[in-house]
Amino acid sequence: MSPHDAPVRHDPAGDGHPYAPSPDQRIPVRPQAGEPFAIGAIADERVAALSCQVVPDEGEARTVALVRGAAAGVDVAAFAGGDGHLAEAQAARAGEAGAWHALLDALPAGVPHRYRLEARLADGSAWTGPWHAVSAGEWVAGGGSLTVGGVPAGEHPRVVPGSVQWWRDAQGVHRVRFAFRLAPAEHVVGFGERFDAVDQRGRTPDAVVFEQYKSQGRFGRTYLPMPFAHVVGGDGWGFHVRTSRRTWFDVGAATADRLVVEAALDGSSAPALDVAVWEGSVSQVLDAFLAEAGRPEELPEWVFDLWASGNEWNTQAIVTQRMDAHRDLGIPVGVVVVEAWSDELGITIFRDARYRVDGGPHRAADFTYPPDGAWPDPKAWVEDMHARGIKVVLWQIPLLKTDETIARDDTAWQPDRTRQVLAEGEALVRSGHVIREADGRPYRNRGWWFPRALMPDLSTAQGREWWTSYRRYLVEDLDVDGFKTDGGEHAWGDDLRYADGRRGDEGNNLNPVHYARAFGDLLRSAGKAPVTFSRAGFTGSQAHGAYWAGDEDSTWDAFRWTLHAGITAAACGIVYWGWDIAGFSGPVPDAELYLRATAAATFMPLMQYHSEFNHHRPPLRDRTPWNVAELAGDPSVVDVFRRYAHLRTRLRPYLAEQARLAVATSRPLLRGLFVDHPHDEAVWAHPREFQLGDDVLVNPVTSPGAETWETYLPEGEWVDAWAGTAHAGGRVVARDVPRDVIPVYLRAARADDLGRVLRG
Repeated sequence: MSPHDAPVRHDPAGDGHPYAPSPDQRIPVRPQAGEPFAIGAIADERVAALSCQVVPDEGEARTVALVRGAAAGVDVAAFAGGDGHLAEAQAARAGEAGAWHALLDALPAGVPHRYRLEARLADGSAWTGPWHAVSAGEWVAGGGSLTVGGVPAGEHPRVVPGSVQWWRDAQGVHRVRFAFRLAPAEHVVGFGERFDAVDQRGRTPDAVVFEQYKSQGRFGRTYLPMPFAHVVGGDGWGFHVRTSRRTWFDVGAATADRLVVEAALDGSSAPALDVAVWEGSVSQVLDAFLAEAGRPEELPEWVFDLWASGNEWNTQAIVTQRMDAHRDLGIPVGVVVVEAWSDELGITIFRDARYRVDGGPHRAADFTYPPDGAWPDPKAWVEDMHARGIKVVLWQIPLLKTDETIARDDTAWQPDRTRQVLAEGEALVRSGHVIREADGRPYRNRGWWFPRALMPDLSTAQGREWWTSYRRYLVEDLDVDGFKTDGGEHAWGDDLRYADGRRGDEGNNLNPVHYARAFGDLLRSAGKAPVTFSRAGFTGSQAHGAYWAGDEDSTWDAFRWTLHAGITAAACGIVYWGWDIAGFSGPVPDAELYLRATAAATFMPLMQYHSEFNHHRPPLRDRTPWNVAELAGDPSVVDVFRRYAHLRTRLRPYLAEQARLAVATSRPLLRGLFVDHPHDEAVWAHPREFQLGDDVLVNPVTSPGAETWETYLPEGEWVDAWAGTAHAGGRVVARDVPRDVIPVYLRAARADDLGRVLRG
């Protein structure tokens, strides 16, 4: 019987989901000495009874019966990753029928064991599974080499003496942990893009790339983590754990005066880890970090225009109509992002195109388009957009939907398109540029979005060039201006294999970095600016394009969480960042939330709206200002949005100037007040205030029904951008905030010229 026909499935590491076990795995994957652990399995209808035989290297074997049902600790909600239709699909997988489990007695530390599953089948026959090695581990004082700030960890003055520990089992050393001192006045900002809070003191973040579908602030998970942080408020310092493996942090949560760092290791007998420590201001620390992580690249000024998008804009006619509406209503738009332009199988060919199926890259001349199809003339359409002054950005996903059963489930399935993507999948596997399982089989996506899709290996220049060769005609022949590099979080499993020599535990977090780089390189090679628009990333993403905050509901909570995300991402070196105005998912936001969010987005590095696919069911869920106005019964929504869109256009030169400075100086463009005022304790009571560059201070209104809004003005002289009134810093000021007003204060030295820009 082949492994694929086996009646029982058990994988010690499970699916590799970073936050919840799957029903077929060992829990925990690496047992702790002295603590019981569980064995899980999925068995089909052939299995009548199931047991686990456990054998120590020396001693007697024992057999434990498995019982039906998933082991305790299989958290379906955590496995699902939030709410919504994608999460429901994953929850269904977590609750998969046929789950069995057994609770096994604790093992002594460091003693090798092996176990296997044995089944009695309904027909009276027996099945025996393969052996799996297991041993229990424990934290010990020695086990490898840890340097902090260039010296052995125990010699660094910021490291708590005696805090270094290593987790070892019979196979090797798998983790290290140590603690930094935290002074009472110090606050900790960083760890990549963080939705739950700006100051992470008292929290326990980790750094693993994960597709948290909505509610990131509730779950504390992020698409864009980094093992890097600033410590602000004392003498000023920061650190970077120089690894792409997973890391965990306890920022004064368990012990108030300790920042505990824990990092996964390679499992060898004597692993090494290096942690950089830099002293100085936020900008000085960030500059040192970017010197090794990769520096941002200045993007063209057009990225500061309004970006418009909707997932249901899936035909040439619909997109053109939306751009016509912008024009007719006098709302300037500079970028259109088209998500649903292709078939969602290979994401290389405009929907309804006619062509010869061959599995290789195409040129524009290879396609014809039916006049009554979704895209009767893509090239002419791009030319029309350019004639209007609108740039075109097309959606991408780093997967090939090559499972034929799933392809047939696609609502727009057509035989030619299915044959093409299957041929592309065969070519991808033949090329060798595919992520692989430990046994050499091509990896298939274990997540809930595009399940079982093939995933290209973009860890090498050859792999990146191979993958983007299928998209080259879009840039060179059709003159597309950029790519929305969506996804990038789909590689699960420590044992995956990459062409650059890394295993999954070390390579998975780098996938989104390679992905954005691949498309940036494609654009550069065609003489275009490397405008990519990503949601996922890791250390190194700073050098590759622009980012948005990912999938969020249209709620006030999500609005607040997203402000945290932008400020923290910027503190880690992300210059070009935005979000879906008022969220992209669920019912259309009411007029108040939409306009408050529009005002805030006007003063962010990127300003864009987007909406989720809802099967074109009325009422439409487009986040266009006219659709929000119609559903709210409030025509003034369009007027206010138009005013802010024109303000945004006038703000473009300032944004370009300040972005240029941010790239040159490592002073964030979207700047939390702590950057320039690290010793002002009052700024931490106003975490969602931010500066846009050097001279504009913004305090978004983030609560419904607000009539007045308080703003803390740090040291300096400030001028209310709308009223022109002057205020001394170091105190809280209040102003009226009707629905169309956002508190904005200008540094006095530039209040005259910027005031004219803002007021028009």
